[in-house]
Formats: sequence, structure tokens, C-alpha cells
Amino acid sequence: MQELQLKYGCNPNQKPARVFMKSGGELPLTVLNGTPGYINLLDALNGWQLVRELKMAVKLPAAASFKHVSPAGAAVGLPLSELERKTNHVAETEVLSPLASAYARARGADRMSSFGDFIALSDVCDLSTARIIRPEVSDGIIAPGYEPEALELLKEKKRGNYAILRIDENYKPEKTETKDVFGITFEQGRNDSAITKVLLENVVTRNQTIPDRAAIDLLIALITLKYTQSNSVAYAKDGAAIGIGAGQQSRIHCTRLAGDKADKWYLRQSPQVLELPFREDIKRADRDNAIDLYTGPEYMDVLSDGSWENVFTRKPEVFTEAEKKEWLSGNTGVSLASDAFFPFSDNIERAFRSGVRYVAQPGGSVRDDDVIDACNAHDIAMCFTGLRLFHH
Repeated sequence: MQELQLKYGCNPNQKPARVFMKSGGELPLTVLNGTPGYINLLDALNGWQLVRELKMAVKLPAAASFKHVSPAGAAVGLPLSELERKTNHVAETEVLSPLASAYARARGADRMSSFGDFIALSDVCDLSTARIIRPEVSDGIIAPGYEPEALELLKEKKRGNYAILRIDENYKPEKTETKDVFGITFEQGRNDSAITKVLLENVVTRNQTIPDRAAIDLLIALITLKYTQSNSVAYAKDGAAIGIGAGQQSRIHCTRLAGDKADKWYLRQSPQVLELPFREDIKRADRDNAIDLYTGPEYMDVLSDGSWENVFTRKPEVFTEAEKKEWLSGNTGVSLASDAFFPFSDNIERAFRSGVRYVAQPGGSVRDDDVIDACNAHDIAMCFTGLRLFHH
């Protein structure tokens, strides 16, 4: 297949639309089912690059959940604990492959943002992973291959219209890439810088210790940022990016947004949330929406009389700010990465409140000393990678 005609571009009024190889060669992907759209393909190709690099860096199967050209979640295939199974809607009896665990973690990072995602998998999609994907609301998937049973199961999604793409895992793009904006062509070298543990060696704080598990989380955060619309900041823990702040003009807003998402990820593990008395007929997405409201400042939208009856069998108690603060104090050992330097120490102060103890950032600000001092005050270990990861 040398080109793929699309229904339209980013919006219905943008026609005609297609993807093709400028070289005239074959496209490195095959549509096995459904009809992917313009944005679907942007998500698919960015997601594929992310999971491919994650697997190379961490040596574990990887998965990503993409929405609007930025990841909502990314993770590697570490086993799920009993608690993680509950928060990620995985049955205790479900046997998970490492790849299935990776997607469950990626989807569970920010379930609100992952609604209607495009999935990227580093490995051949097995039946275990397809079973985890099947009940989730998703637009499509890209992977280097599919087990026959997995493919047939996925084809049933969206009434048979689920977009299923196979990518040639041996495909290597040209070193130079171009992009047209307003009739003007931009050209640059591809961002093919390798993200490895070598980037974590320049530790600039008094605390020089970055354990292996934290190093993995920092690599996950950095690689996630490489394919996240800038400015961007990512929090990571236990093999997953748990909070991603994308596309903000101010870095502190990125840090706050990502930190708030990381807090929500941890609040979903609290007894107050796990014991919510949901009605049996509530759909998964409606449950996720209710949890998001319940753990946030607009909790009365789901607890007010006339509203809670639609979701719960009885009215839950308010999850007070004091209770949330106490629970969040137990979230420690979080890793944080930034796609560019932190210009002010307020980023560290905000990150510390979400349990951050390890930081990776390029460095190079005139206020680097202030940022280092803030890390030292909280016994945070921070490394300067020297590598900026802007993505537009």
C-alpha cells in the first residue's frame, strides 16, 4: 500500500486527506480492520515510537494510551498487585501477560483522558492483552502483529469498525523530516537521541542515590515526554507514567497539571474510593467519571441529592480535604521528568507535595542553583540530562 485515503483531515472541512510516502515506496503500516482517521494515525505513529523506545530502554514490553497527539498514559509490563487490579478494573482471576499488564497500567494512569484512546503496543498483541482492551472505549490500536484469536476479538469492537493497524517493526524513517505549515515547508533532523541510563549519571544534588526502580521510572518519564506536546512534565512510579502535563505555556502549570493527575491516580487507591457503593448497572466510563468528580473539588456534582442516586446505592460520605491530604502523604518514591529546564524552584515545591523524590531535567537555567537548593531542602535526588525534549 503506497497511500491511504482518509475521510478528512483534522476536521471534517479539511479535504482531501491522505497519508503516503514521499519516496513513492510502500507505507510501513497495514490496515487490518476499520478506517483510521488523520488524528488516529498521528496518535498511532507517535505511540508506536514511544513504546518501541520504552522496550529498548527498559527491556520490558510496553504500552501507551494516546489521545490528541499526546500520551494519556505509558507503562511497561510489570506484574499488577491485587490493589492495582482493583483500580484498573482487572479481575483477580484474569491471567495477564506482561504486555497486558503494561496496557492495564497505561490505561489506568488517567482513565478520564484515556477514554476513546488509540493504543500502541511494543509487541505482538496476544489474547490476554486483547481481553484487557476489549471492554475499554478505544478508537484503535497499532502493534507489530496480532495473534489470530486476539485479532478476531479486537475486530468485534465498535461493531466491527475498530481500527487495527500493523506496523513494520523493522521500518526506519529517513534521518530528515519535513512539515508544512501555511504553505511553508519546515525541515529538521529527526529526534533520534537515545534515552538511556547514561543520561541519569550527572546527579547534581546532595542526595546522589537513584535506585534502579527509580531509574526505570525516570526513563519512562523521559521517553514519554519525547512524544508529548510541549511544554510537558511527567510523573512516574512503579513502571508507569502516572501524571502527564502536556502543551502548557508555563512549566509550573505543566507541573501542577501532571501533579494533580498523579494525585488522582493515588487517590483512586484509597479505601474511600475502593469502597464506593456503585450500582451494578453503572458502566465503566460512568464509574470513572464519578470517581474523578468524587476525588476533586466538584464532588457535590456527584454527591448532591438527585445526582448520587444515579450512580450509587447509597450516598457516600464526603472525601474531605484532610482525609485526602493524609492519604496522599503515603505516596512517596515518585519520579519526575521535564522536557526542558525548570526556571523556578516552585516546580520542585509542587512536585514534592505529590511524593516526588527523584528528578531528571536538562538543566541550563540561570536559576539552576535555586532549583538544586529546593531539591536539597527536601532530600530529592536530581540529575541534569543535558537533553531537551521539545515536541511539536
